[in-house]
Amino acid sequence: MEALKQGADALFILLGAIMVLAMHAGFAFLELGTVRKKNQVNALVKILVDFSMSTIVYFVVGYSVAYGTSFFVGAEQLAAKNGYELVKFFFLLTFAAAIPAIISGGIAERAKFWPQLIATAIIVGFVYPFFEGIAWNNAYGIQDWIKATTGENFRDFAGSVVVHAVGGWIALPAVLLLGARYNRYKKDGGISAHPPSSIPFLALGAWILCVGWFGFNVMSAQTIDKISGLVAVNSLMAMVGGTLVALLMGKNDPGFAYNGPLAGLVAVCAGSDIMHPLGALVVGGIAGAIFVIMFTLTQNKWKVDDVLGVWPLHGLCGTWGGIAAGIFGSKALGGMGGVSLGAQLIGTTMGVVWALAGGFVVYYALKVTMGLRLSQEEEFEGADLSIHKISATPEREANW
Repeated sequence: MEALKQGADALFILLGAIMVLAMHAGFAFLELGTVRKKNQVNALVKILVDFSMSTIVYFVVGYSVAYGTSFFVGAEQLAAKNGYELVKFFFLLTFAAAIPAIISGGIAERAKFWPQLIATAIIVGFVYPFFEGIAWNNAYGIQDWIKATTGENFRDFAGSVVVHAVGGWIALPAVLLLGARYNRYKKDGGISAHPPSSIPFLALGAWILCVGWFGFNVMSAQTIDKISGLVAVNSLMAMVGGTLVALLMGKNDPGFAYNGPLAGLVAVCAGSDIMHPLGALVVGGIAGAIFVIMFTLTQNKWKVDDVLGVWPLHGLCGTWGGIAAGIFGSKALGGMGGVSLGAQLIGTTMGVVWALAGGFVVYYALKVTMGLRLSQEEEFEGADLSIHKISATPEREANW
């Protein structure tokens, strides 16, 4: 029976890894559908290449930083327990690689290719796993201190803070250091509209992400005996809550309608194992509202050119999710308890501060050494032709 359980656990977490790997196609198509046609190839290439770079640095460095486990041993040792430790690495890698995929959407259409790849290596190798180890592996005794202070550990079941808030808050300094796309905000105060190039591709990306998210959340149990249908239904309720609120507040805009479910899913990750489904519905609905309000503010009033709205979507909704776990996870609101609002506030704040500081240091260093931004001419021509030498639809080129 023990051998059967080991095999089932390995299969369980492998299926989770494959589902979250599929989410990276969702990231790619969400970005492809949102950016202008001259930057579609770049969106597709970036997500794949960032994932590949993430795999190598997380295998060699990042996983060791977070969990103190090295893979520099014989294959016979690695294959123990049906290779469970290896597929666990694969599963957690897909989370780590979500960080550059998140950042990619914020800096789209004007970022240089190679400096961003270097940033990916540093962030996935050191910045992200440092906080991952604190939250999920009790590194440096910080969880013990939080428990001694508040009575409970900081809880983040599937990464509202560890993955999404950290990714979104790392992206914010990158977006600010890059500056807005050329002619996005005009000198007379006007704003150039850059509508999505393909609503069908944007919608496809959002659907792929939504489906994969059930692997992201449910398989965060990591072993089959800890699987919980509550996590699945809470994810579902948050997804639909975010969709409906974003649709209403976004006045039927399809961009908001398809980012709404993502906002809800980001927010429910942290407390999806302890909330009541009605609590998850409220958490998702509030996240949908946060996205619509803050995306509109950042783009139109503050003139922060975050192309896909990754700071509102992942940074702010992830922060809300970390806090919401401490509210809606409580028994008073139908949750399972075992969570403290104080612990959630401390842990979430630590994640935000670490991500902001790490993002600023990495991107500022790259800006002063290599430069982050395409030239004005390259940006005008589009990242597809200036970086990859081909457009998404070459048959439409005049010289074909």
